[in-house]
Parts: sequence; structure tokens; C-alpha cells
Amino acid sequence: MSYLTPDQLHRALTLRDLTDPVQGEHAVQVLLDAVVTALRDEWGCTVRSIRSSPIVPVHDNYDRLGYDPHDVTRARRYTRYLSPRVMLRSHMSAEMPAALEAYRGRTDVDELLVAPGMVYRRDAVDRSHVGEPHQVDLWRVRSTGDTSDEDMLGMIAVLVDAVLPGAEWRVTDAVHPYTLGGRQIDVRHDGEWLELAECGRIHPDVLRGAGLDPERWSGLALGMGLERALMLRKGIPDIRYLRAADPRIAEQMLTLDPWQHVSPLPASRRDISVVTGADEDEETLGDRIRTALATDADVIEAVELLARTAHEDLPDAARTRLLTRPGQHNLLLRIVLRPIDRTLTSDQANGIRNAVYRAVHEGPVLELI
Repeated sequence: MSYLTPDQLHRALTLRDLTDPVQGEHAVQVLLDAVVTALRDEWGCTVRSIRSSPIVPVHDNYDRLGYDPHDVTRARRYTRYLSPRVMLRSHMSAEMPAALEAYRGRTDVDELLVAPGMVYRRDAVDRSHVGEPHQVDLWRVRSTGDTSDEDMLGMIAVLVDAVLPGAEWRVTDAVHPYTLGGRQIDVRHDGEWLELAECGRIHPDVLRGAGLDPERWSGLALGMGLERALMLRKGIPDIRYLRAADPRIAEQMLTLDPWQHVSPLPASRRDISVVTGADEDEETLGDRIRTALATDADVIEAVELLARTAHEDLPDAARTRLLTRPGQHNLLLRIVLRPIDRTLTSDQANGIRNAVYRAVHEGPVLELI
């Protein structure tokens, strides 16, 4: 298993958390405040906010939430490990097992736990995904054992109306190891159904693991991606705008007012043919590219996988040219370069193309420009 390098960890920990008012104002905070206020007013409950280090024990991120020891999400390709026992949290639910322990011995509790922050994943490069998304977990904790599915549907209705007033919504079944009766919440936006959040009733084993008797305690657990919610609310077309320094854009990221179009700069495209392992996909490639480019990663609008061919299916001429081996694949990738607040020279675009190529290519033959 490989672990984050000191440089990778430093970058992760110094990236601005848009949910944290201490680090500056942002529309993400305005939207979250609206959601929390709506739920508090609906339930008449107390509110407790949680904000802690994104470095968490693997035990809290997975084991205490009921994940199977062999669950695929634990694999290095999806999780950013610092050591065998410590990781950068992959979801804000990692904060909840320890938070629940504070209710031991208490009675008459009806409280909304609010845990916003950044989570760390390996994801594709496109207009709607980043490797360090912002998420909030909203858990209603009650010193009663009778929280029901009807309570959950009521929570969903309040949440959707706070994020997208008047939007049509639906629920479908979803499975989470830390909930019962899990649901995925979809909203209808511009004629299509889009996922907004997932939720369920807190699993009795999670309560029991925190020292709370499931016969006397219950609650609701909901997790929502804040980038997606804000982009839907404002009509933002590109996730990179949320962090843009251009004043025309940054000023729009302070309110929930509808997005006002900013003329994009021309795109540059570079197609590359690379050799990778058979298990590489858009998510793992995206993570490797972001790591290699560091602060230059924001100039990439998307990395598109155009074609994939296994070694065995390549023509002989291609095998000879690329020197591929069994177990390897030849991928054709399209890199779309479009900085949102500056222009690129042709040499700069070629330099980024070469950096991407070196980050993902595993063959012995280099084709640089």
C-alpha cells in the first residue's frame, strides 16, 4: 500500500475549506446556513456544529460505520492513506461515531449534528468533479427509539426546499452500512433528474458502538455534496468557478443570486496515447493528474477517455511502437485546457500536456512534444 507524500499531505491540508467562515466568506456557507436554519425551525431542535481535522482514524471512517473489512472503497485507489491506521476522511460521516459518544447519559435530546468540511477522494477530471469536494453530514439525534421513515421524508422535503425552493424531488432505495431504510434523493433540474443527497435512519449498531441503547436512541443521517447543491441553486456551469480568483467570478461566490455568465477563454485540446495498467480508470487517472499538476490542475477543464484497447487487441504495429505488455492497456485521452481566469500560450499548453502524459504513461516509449 502506498501513502501520501509530505508534499501531497501539505497540499491537502492547506487547500481552503470553503465551508469555514474563518477562511473567508463563500456562498457555500450561505446555502448551508439556509438548510440548517430550515431544519432547526421545522423541528424546534438544538444545533451542534462539528469541525475537526480531516485526518481521521481508519477505524472511524470505516469500521465504526459498519463497512466490511473487504469493502472495495477501502482500496488505495479510492482512499488517501497516511498510514495503515490513519487517512484523510473520505466522507463527513467519519466525524459522527465520536460525536455520538457525547450523548451518553443524557436525556431529552433532540439535536441536529452539523458536520461540514472537505473530504478526499480520487475522482475524474471534468466540470462537476474535484478530488477534494465539500460535504456536509446532517444527523438528527433523538433520545427516543421511534424515529421513522415518515420523519425522514419530512427531513427530505425541508432540505430540498431550502436548497432548491419549489423543486420536484423523488427518492430511490440506497444502501449504506451505517443506516437503515437508506434513500437517494434526486431533484428535477432543467428537465433531468440529478442526485442531491443520500440519507437513512441511523443504524442501531452505530448507536450501540457509541454507547447509546438503540431502544432509547434513534435518528436520521443525511449526507450532501455542497458543490453540487450550490451549482444547482445558482446555475453554475463549472465547478472550478467556486474557487476562481477572477473578481468577476469571486464576487458571485458570496451570495445565492443566480449565476451571471462570464465569457470563457478559448479551449485548447491535446490528445495523447498512453500505456497504463488494466485497472486504471477515469477516477484514478484524474487523481494522478491532479497530484502531478498541483496548482496548475485548475487549467484543465476535462480529461476525456476516448478509447481503451487491451494489449492483446492491439495491432502488431501498435504493440511494437508502444512496447506494451500483457496486462496493459493503450488509452486515448483528450485533455481539454481552458483556464477560467488567464490565457495559455501554446508552449504552456504543451508543457501541461507533457506533464499529464508523464503522470499517467507507464510504457517505456515516451512521445513528448
